[in-house]
Amino acid sequence: MAKKSAKKKFNKYDSNVNKYQHTMKMVTSETCIGCKTQCARGLEYIERMSKPGAIGKGVACHLTKGKGHK
Repeated sequence: MAKKSAKKKFNKYDSNVNKYQHTMKMVTSETCIGCKTQCARGLEYIERMSKPGAIGKGVACHLTKGKGHK
């Protein structure tokens, strides 16, 4: 029997930018507003949450990045 080769689907969380996303703390828009070093991800989240009726669960903060698992 021949083994089927599994094709890996593209996942945006596999990139080097989001390598440690699972170890980052989720912060609310109030935390992003008070942050001294506001990032693009946080500013986008603030903009989304400023609209009436917006519901959010937070955004991963790059300042709380921990070490990944091996």
